[in-house]
Amino acid sequence: MVATMKKYLFLAYHKDYKLFLDDLRDLGMIHVVEQDRSEVEEDKLYEFITEKKQLEEAKKILNRVRDKKSDSPFNEADADSGKKIPAEIEEIENEKSLLKQQLMVASKERDTLKPWGNFSPDQIRLLENAGYKINFFICPNNQFNEEWEELYDIYVVNRESSRTYFLTLSKDENMAELLNLEKEKLPNVSLDDLNRLIESINDKIIIQEKKLKELSDNIPSVDAAINSLESYIQYYKVDKSASNVVGDKIMLLQGWAPEDNDPEITEYLESKSVYFEKSDPVPEDDVPIKFKNNWFSRLFEPIAELYELPSYNEIDLTPYFAPFYMIFFGLALGDIGYGAFLLVLATLVKLIKKDTIAKSLRGTLTLVQFLGASTMVCGLLQGGFFGISIYEINNPVFKNLQELLYFDNSQMFMLSLALGVIQIMFGKFIMIFNRIKQFGIAHALSSIGWFVFLLSFIVAFLLPSLMPMMGTIHKVVMILSGILIVFFNSPGKNPLVNIGTSLWDTYNMATGLLGDVLSYVRLFALGLSGGILASVFSSLATGMSPDNAIAGPIVTVLIFVAGHAINIFMNALGAFVHPLRLTFVEFYNNSDFTGGGKKYNPFRNLEK
Repeated sequence: MVATMKKYLFLAYHKDYKLFLDDLRDLGMIHVVEQDRSEVEEDKLYEFITEKKQLEEAKKILNRVRDKKSDSPFNEADADSGKKIPAEIEEIENEKSLLKQQLMVASKERDTLKPWGNFSPDQIRLLENAGYKINFFICPNNQFNEEWEELYDIYVVNRESSRTYFLTLSKDENMAELLNLEKEKLPNVSLDDLNRLIESINDKIIIQEKKLKELSDNIPSVDAAINSLESYIQYYKVDKSASNVVGDKIMLLQGWAPEDNDPEITEYLESKSVYFEKSDPVPEDDVPIKFKNNWFSRLFEPIAELYELPSYNEIDLTPYFAPFYMIFFGLALGDIGYGAFLLVLATLVKLIKKDTIAKSLRGTLTLVQFLGASTMVCGLLQGGFFGISIYEINNPVFKNLQELLYFDNSQMFMLSLALGVIQIMFGKFIMIFNRIKQFGIAHALSSIGWFVFLLSFIVAFLLPSLMPMMGTIHKVVMILSGILIVFFNSPGKNPLVNIGTSLWDTYNMATGLLGDVLSYVRLFALGLSGGILASVFSSLATGMSPDNAIAGPIVTVLIFVAGHAINIFMNALGAFVHPLRLTFVEFYNNSDFTGGGKKYNPFRNLEK
């Protein structure tokens, strides 16, 4: 559910405004309503945001280079030193880039010299000073003329890669023209010198990488700098959100806070001698949203936030889609072994990282535990365990489970449709209360009519003895619900408008409802395809195993682990995404969800 909020109006003397903001930030409970800012202020804000992005990018780099197995402790957090880290990283990266360019040039020259072997350029210069011309040539083997060795002073140095490397020693400057070849220009350095240079450059690169790793000990300082900047950005926004009144002498500020915190807020503000007024929100107010759910529903709040937050006056659907989402995930993944893997993995991470794990991540891992348990339960419907059917095992326990729980493919198909009908009807039921809460009961009469109309067909289908399909009772129910649909569609408007609107709603209901229900078939399809792939990987693991006492088990384990790892990743991703689609499109739409809420973000000191 959405927490009840209180509106606060603050008045502060302009000379005391900064002190008032400090008090408000120390309180840390007021969501300040931001006002529009001028272009100059936006430019200044952009500078802060740019600096924050640089710090976040620096943190990514440091996390990437830090040795995860290192026992090296982090340095003590210092926001001021943390702000210097991006510049230090940039300096190191620029030096590394320059060294890598030098390395690339030196490596290219080494590759050029390698076929010629190691020789001293000084000796070449001595011969040239004596009047001899030394030319280096490369030509394809099939173009090398053996007679050249008799006609000219030619020395073959190397033959490799279908090419011949040779040099000429003569006082004739026209050897290139005589041989009809282009002279090779070699680097004016020896191969040994190049090897030493490359080794030196590599050592310098290692030194720069070591510097970068040493900087990773300052990640807490980068975090502190980010928090400091975020706090400053928030302070800056709040500072510019006040309105000047009474000749610019009084600063007017508006904010919101949960009603549950009102006693604490009132006591604190009164101790600071701050003038304020509080009131309840009115329909036109843009009230920030804060969830107030039980521990189970809170696990699904991050999923709800992936779409949109509800508006203040509508029902929070998180507690209502949570059980459905858990069941849908289990059906889409649909393997006992896969569910057990998720459950055990999340449990182990929580136990091993008990003291270091963040609160938000702990909630995510708990959600994974629930989804894994749901997958195990839903997997019992078809009995798949890493693609192996447990119901084919001759065991009394499994046989009893099969008699109680087993669903064949046609039954799983019908189960998916049945769950679709249940969730859609539940969404229609919530729509009634959503409209009552937002607009009053008169605007919910048409929704009541549609719910009763659709429910009458379900009851007539499932319980014909109670209400025969198209019998007298059924017809009376349809007529009464039809009256609500046709004449109370748009309360307060012309009856003709009501009739026209009801006809349009009927068309949308007839065309959309079937498509909505059929969308839930994807649960069956995902579970079926995942089960088939799991079975294939298990069969490959045993079928492709060589008949060898040592290699056989190794190959089996490798294929089994690699195949099922890929399948778990792909199917878990599908099992996460497709129930989201069913929730946000089918369920939210049939619940008349409008959304557009802004998250409650209190003004507080982020550095603490």
